[in-house]
Amino acid sequence: MTVPIAIIGTGIAGLSAARALQAAGHAIHLFDKSHGSGGRMSSKRSDAGALDMGAQYFTARDRRFAATVQQWQADGHVAEWKPLLYNFHGAKLSPSPDEQVRWVGKPRMSAITRAMLGDMPVTFACRITEVSRGEEHWNLLDADGRSHGPFSQVIIAVPAPQATALLAAAPKLAGVVAGVKMEPTWAVALAFETPLNTPLEGCFVQDSPIDWLARNRSKPGRESTVDTWVLHATSAWSRQHLDMPKEQVIDQLHGAFAELMNCAMPAPAFTLAHRWLYARPSGAREIGALSDPDLGIYVCGDWCLSGRVEGAWLSGQEAARRLLEHLN
Repeated sequence: MTVPIAIIGTGIAGLSAARALQAAGHAIHLFDKSHGSGGRMSSKRSDAGALDMGAQYFTARDRRFAATVQQWQADGHVAEWKPLLYNFHGAKLSPSPDEQVRWVGKPRMSAITRAMLGDMPVTFACRITEVSRGEEHWNLLDADGRSHGPFSQVIIAVPAPQATALLAAAPKLAGVVAGVKMEPTWAVALAFETPLNTPLEGCFVQDSPIDWLARNRSKPGRESTVDTWVLHATSAWSRQHLDMPKEQVIDQLHGAFAELMNCAMPAPAFTLAHRWLYARPSGAREIGALSDPDLGIYVCGDWCLSGRVEGAWLSGQEAARRLLEHLN
């Protein structure tokens, strides 16, 4: 009997590692505490259509990742997004064109992780709370007290604070991961029956509680009868208002949005708020992935590399590479 490899987390990093291991002929099993794949690439279904509340777009600088994105594009899972971009600085809006190629999942961000997952074995709505090693195999325990295993190796692909809690069996790795701080982000969606009178489709914001905003329907494949905007608050504002009730978060960011747009802002027909507790790492790291091959435990995530979608994918590849190297 082949003993599979466990992968905790079905964001880009976990799925990237899973695909690489499966391609090398290994049996894997994925776990995720959510009801679907994607992590911060997931999209929220709403009365206003699917909304990208997490990652807004991504870039591809590394040639390996660029080749993968080309394949996703050929398969119809991603498309280039060419928004009319602005900057808001010193209380003024100004156009901010650049040459950067930006990609989005199509028809929603989660299309990418859904395609990556394919028919790989996965257990959703299962929060792993403990990872323990027996004489030769790993076992996982979930929040409902169920045991999963045995597994030959374990890859942990979740945000650093959540990973630390799962690394009791690998104190050296736990020590490194515990030093990684992650910043929160409040995300708010506002939908308007009558489209706002502005050419703006994306904006980098300074001097405001808002850090970024995007017009959802300017992205390829987004069908919507209403004009929906996604606002991301700054890390500092989100940290200060971490436990603020969602209604108040919506009110405050709606107010900041109205101030910034300087156009008639009707009451939204629909609102949604989502708090990402671990949205991005504070400070850049270039560790690729973490591993203790003798124990058979590996850690990856966007926080190992730059905090971007590309970093997550590369980190998953690196974890898989180390694991395969050890097995061979």
